[in-house]
Amino acid sequence: MGNRTIITLECTVCKERNYTTDKNKRKQTDKLVLSKFCPRCRTHTEHKETK
Repeated sequence: MGNRTIITLECTVCKERNYTTDKNKRKQTDKLVLSKFCPRCRTHTEHKETK
């Protein structure tokens, strides 16, 4: 794996943790923000990286 770490993505609206992914901590130092589908909100929302 090397520099890649597993992160959890949390919905910014309802705060539910829906997705997990990995990222390279050496190349991407800021927090990851993606637009993903939230099943609880039933719409596409921004998901931010959490621990």
